[in-house]
Amino acid sequence: MAVRDTASLLVGLVVLLHTWGAWADVEVNMEDRVEVLRGNKGNISCMFKSDEGIGGIIIEWFYLMPTGEKKQIFYQDATKKLVLRDRISVSGSVADGEVILTIDNVQLQDELEFICEIKDLVGGKAEGSTKLRVFETPQPPTIEAVSTGISVNENQPSKIGMCEVKNGYPKPNITWYRNNMPLRSSKDVSVIHRTTVESSGLFSVKSELSKEVTKEDKDAQFYCEASYFVPWGTGMRETNTINITVYYPPTAVRVWVESPKGKIKEGDSIEFHCEGNGNSPSSLLSIWHEGVEHVVENNVCVLRNVTRLHSGIYRCTSLDMETIEEISETMELSVNYLDPAVVEPNNAIVVAQGEDLEATCNALSSLKTNTAWFKNGKEVLQGHTLNLKNASFDTAGTYVCVVTVPEIKGMETSATFQVDVKGPPKIIEPDNTEVEESFENSVDLSCVVRGFPAPSITWSTADGKVLKESSQTVTDEGVEGVVKVKVTSDITVVCTASNEYGTDQLTFSIKAKGSGVVIAVIIICILLLAILGSVLYFLYKTGRICGRSGKEDLTKEKSNKDNIVVEMKSDNTEEAILLGVNGEKQPSSDQGGDYLDVKK
Repeated sequence: MAVRDTASLLVGLVVLLHTWGAWADVEVNMEDRVEVLRGNKGNISCMFKSDEGIGGIIIEWFYLMPTGEKKQIFYQDATKKLVLRDRISVSGSVADGEVILTIDNVQLQDELEFICEIKDLVGGKAEGSTKLRVFETPQPPTIEAVSTGISVNENQPSKIGMCEVKNGYPKPNITWYRNNMPLRSSKDVSVIHRTTVESSGLFSVKSELSKEVTKEDKDAQFYCEASYFVPWGTGMRETNTINITVYYPPTAVRVWVESPKGKIKEGDSIEFHCEGNGNSPSSLLSIWHEGVEHVVENNVCVLRNVTRLHSGIYRCTSLDMETIEEISETMELSVNYLDPAVVEPNNAIVVAQGEDLEATCNALSSLKTNTAWFKNGKEVLQGHTLNLKNASFDTAGTYVCVVTVPEIKGMETSATFQVDVKGPPKIIEPDNTEVEESFENSVDLSCVVRGFPAPSITWSTADGKVLKESSQTVTDEGVEGVVKVKVTSDITVVCTASNEYGTDQLTFSIKAKGSGVVIAVIIICILLLAILGSVLYFLYKTGRICGRSGKEDLTKEKSNKDNIVVEMKSDNTEEAILLGVNGEKQPSSDQGGDYLDVKK
């Protein structure tokens, strides 16, 4: 029995030693897996050792079918080399103890387990395997938010958005985030993924996020992240962020005046803003004042040309049609006013020269006012009361009372007040009362008279001739009369103003430019005509015109110088005048003829 057991042990030991020796002759080392992007080259290395040397080495490559069947793709011994599949090649040196299987343009179907088997001539054999992993980077993920608003009153999750990543391998993963916090399916969150295998074998994933929204979600940022495997680890890409419209009823409202800024006055247009802190299309806003509802559009209500009657309490109301809840807020509005100014006495005042007078000006207002008095555009007094002492013509005129509200620009009212001062006319002396004007031209003379009652004005010349007045008007200075005078010679014109209290006069001197020359020309013409007449008469008397022969009768008598007598006679005289040398008148010897007789 002991001999049989010993023999059996020896036989088993021989078999064990034989088997160990066979495996010990060949040794193969390979990586567990090789990862490569689709379309790139895949290199699988097979390193081996053999005690038999390099002459009798046989190299074979296989891949393992999903069914477990081995498919040979390469064979090499000392005499031949066979490649049994497209897109593969084997490189390396048997002497170096390494061969490399290269797969060109790696595709998804190449994701297999590849086996390297090494044999020697004495029966030594060893093999190793490497799994080829293929990867495809997906397209960037996209995100789309819902286009409609979501109400917080929904009692179940509502769709927030859709995220999609396409054409990845292996299957990419999608994770949703809200404000950088990941979202997982829970009671109020639903995340549903749908995977599609494309015809290319790549994976596309769609993910839909639904959530029970709250008011806080109105400002939340949602996005999704796509994660995927790559040869060097894990890749990740994020989408842009999206926001959703959340409908929620207001919990408070407020109302205010947007314009005008500051205090409001009658005549303004008021822009109310009525706004709730909610966001719901089912909420209705309105503004109420003393039971009257005013329309609110886009949170705005406008009241135009307001009066003091618009003062009071305004209530902004929000009514949610889903919950039938109403909330409101009130504000008080004051419309300031300034009534028309009133002057007392309200009629024109007539005072005598030297008298005093007093007038008041007031305007009812909701705010403090200032009052100023103006005359001829210049301020003469500040205050409600106008006191005028010792009235004169300078006192007379139109006074304007202006009441303003300093707190509101442009808020003012005014009234006028007329003062007339009784007294005789007083003509305002012009700058010049001496006027020069060309002959035959016309000149306008103006006479401004102060006095009350309004004086009447008449115009006349120095010799008492009354001139027709061109116009007479009432001005701020008084009464102005204007007359037009045609200049034919130097002339003096008198302006006379009178009323029941007296009279005043003003004299204008008008000098006609060019009148002396005219008179001289007239005189010269007259002299020339006289000379011409004398010459014609002489020619006639001598017979040199009209065919008459002349007769000259000269009687020479001896006499002395004292006896010389000259006799002159014209056709128009009845008596001849004889003058002696001593100037004595001599009797005429002949009054019937016309002659000039000189005697010595």
